[in-house]
Amino acid sequence: MSNAQQEDSGPVTISIVRRVLPGRERDYEQWVRAITAEAVGFPGHMGVNVIRPTGASREYVSIFRFDTYRHSRDWEESEVRAQWLARLEGITEGQDEVHRGTGLEFWFSLPELPAHPSPHKMALVLVVVVYVMLTVINLLLAPLTGDLPGALMLLLTVLLQVLLMTYLVMPRVTRLLKPWLFNPKD
Repeated sequence: MSNAQQEDSGPVTISIVRRVLPGRERDYEQWVRAITAEAVGFPGHMGVNVIRPTGASREYVSIFRFDTYRHSRDWEESEVRAQWLARLEGITEGQDEVHRGTGLEFWFSLPELPAHPSPHKMALVLVVVVYVMLTVINLLLAPLTGDLPGALMLLLTVLLQVLLMTYLVMPRVTRLLKPWLFNPKD
């Protein structure tokens, strides 16, 4: 993807996993509130979510959303952010795990793999899956919905397709094609 395409692309999600040192949770919580307040002031900022650890885990996940790639880079490369990251010394341990997504990656996520497939592989799989599902859904629904107005039929088809892809089809397709999807050599 060229820089111009990245700058014009849609929303970007950045998730950051950090392991907090034992006993420093309060300091990290204060740090998260402060850096979130800074991020809100940046152009294109669309929100922050923080997932706190459960059980014995010490991992916090911060999810920042921006309206474009360019705005996400402006935040990530800012002096303000760099200053806040420097303040983590002695609060967290190890390297941050950073993941970026632009939308389609959602359907290709596997919890055990931090990476996502290449865009051309995702596009190819989605074209095939969407075509097959539309064909099957239309064949199955046609006898049942013959008298429905076209717009209502389209809504029903889209609703079924998105629900099936999100909860049933894509998790299975992603696991089935995992060796090819996540092989960077292909």
